[in-house]
Amino acid sequence: MANAGFNVRKQTGFTTVAALCFALLYLPILLLVIFSFNAGESIAVWEGFSWRWYVSAWANEKVQDATILSLIIAASASLVATSAAVLAALATTRVKPWKGQTIAFALVNQPLMVPEIVTAVALLIFFAMIKVATGYTGIGYLIVAHSAFCIPFAYMPIRARLQGMDMNLEQAGADLYGTPVKVFCHITLPQLWPGILAGSMLAFVISLDDVVITEFVKSAGQDTLPTYMLGQLRRVISPEINAISTALLAVSVVMVTAFFFLNRTRK
Repeated sequence: MANAGFNVRKQTGFTTVAALCFALLYLPILLLVIFSFNAGESIAVWEGFSWRWYVSAWANEKVQDATILSLIIAASASLVATSAAVLAALATTRVKPWKGQTIAFALVNQPLMVPEIVTAVALLIFFAMIKVATGYTGIGYLIVAHSAFCIPFAYMPIRARLQGMDMNLEQAGADLYGTPVKVFCHITLPQLWPGILAGSMLAFVISLDDVVITEFVKSAGQDTLPTYMLGQLRRVISPEINAISTALLAVSVVMVTAFFFLNRTRK
């Protein structure tokens, strides 16, 4: 009789444990979405369906300002991080193996391995020295910090896309006297676009949702939407926060879903 091998799904209690894990993970999110439509001011007692808190959040000038700032930072960080990730991916997949390549790969992915709070404190100290020397306190620090943190998130799908591409087309272009720039623009880039779009969207979502690094790096009056929500939760818990959280969740789900489908694209 052939050995069917180990199958975790057939183990005793697997279904129960899996269902419990999914319930603990998604039930609080589901309750958050439901109570964002609560007509009353309670965050735990249902008082009827209403769009009240969405209208309130939409009309809140502080929410508007925080949203605009969040979008500016996320778009800028996504652009910078994706550009750097493309160059890093090309340097680690389209060249002959070189000494230090493993170290370079580790450095690119360093923000994923180091605790975020450590990165935040390090950036706080580094930027504080620059602020003292230059007197500049604009949002440039937030853009640089988010860009550095988002590079590995953009790098992973781009590198995976490059590794899955057929190099014969690039080699054929080089054999036809195409310069490296022309080969990249006319052969590599058209095939790489799904990975670039996927990486940029993932970086955008990571930047949009970041709290820890933003809270440490930002100056006065530079609240993004997540840090604004954190500040409100310290004062009073309002169902308006539920509405804002649900809107952020919707944006994140749409972006991650698009990332998933783009990352699966092979043509």
